[in-house]
Amino acid sequence: MLIGDVARHSGVSARMLRHYDALGLVRPTGRTVGGYREYSADDVRRIFHVESLRSLGLSLKQIGRALEDPAFTPSALVSDLIRWTEDRLEREQELLERLRAVDASAPTGWQDVLRIVELMQGLDSTSAARRQQAVLARPEGASVPAELLAGAVLAESDPNVAGALRWALARAGGDGVAALAAGVHSEDVDIRRRAVLAIAGMAEAPGATAVLADALGDPDPRVRGHAALALGRQGVAGAVPTLVGMVVEGSNDVEAAEVLGTLSQHFGCAERIMTALVDELAAPTADSATRIRLTQALVELPGTTVPEVLRQLARDDDRAVALVASAFVTVVEERSRQDLGDEDP
Repeated sequence: MLIGDVARHSGVSARMLRHYDALGLVRPTGRTVGGYREYSADDVRRIFHVESLRSLGLSLKQIGRALEDPAFTPSALVSDLIRWTEDRLEREQELLERLRAVDASAPTGWQDVLRIVELMQGLDSTSAARRQQAVLARPEGASVPAELLAGAVLAESDPNVAGALRWALARAGGDGVAALAAGVHSEDVDIRRRAVLAIAGMAEAPGATAVLADALGDPDPRVRGHAALALGRQGVAGAVPTLVGMVVEGSNDVEAAEVLGTLSQHFGCAERIMTALVDELAAPTADSATRIRLTQALVELPGTTVPEVLRQLARDDDRAVALVASAFVTVVEERSRQDLGDEDP
């Protein structure tokens, strides 16, 4: 079979067949009287073998070794090819994400493109200071896609850089909550914490309340805590059990108590919160430190019931609890007198 016929049947160009011949990879068995290459059936099979190995990513040199060396074992080479292919796919995925980020910024000129690329390069830096500078040095009014900032928020471990990114994301516009929502369901607890903390910083954005409410069921107490504090400030009564639990556990208990006070004063949850705190005070598992935190939380609540509960606690068998309650009775009574004075005409 002449070279033209082989090219038509194999799909390999005549130029490539000549190249194979020059490399000694596939040499035709014979020549015609006129000197034209003439391929046998075995030659054609070898061409197909070469093309099959090329489809796996082997170089022509590797293919020659594979076909000629009887001792050649493919396992090591195939493992290398898998690793190289994975690396290439990772680079291609990074490139695709960069292109999507540029496209999402709706650039009007090459300066906009270069600005986004510069930001992405800064965020990829191994230096936390440079990453933070890349965020804070963004020109006022420059458009940055929320997806880019959200991805950086979810990946950032440095607390200072993370704070700058959350600040930028909250001001970037776009659907930042949707961009972060996938992180709330990540198997990585650190990513869930970052996602919920960022969404808590834009709790008034559309969809934020629903995502944060869902996070109240997270197995991680820090995720639940971030969500409960944000929801409590928004007046969501469903955050009360988690906030009371934070006081009991001593996790951001002062902040949780303040939010419980706000809920009691402005969102009609006073009785529910009072009941929850009193029940925890009476719990047989509550130690002295826990009961002191609960007593301190009571002071944040409005109403006439609080002084009564504190007076009872001032006679508590636990001397430490009794001393704290006694001190707070005076504080609450003075506050009540001031409130009454404010109401006088």
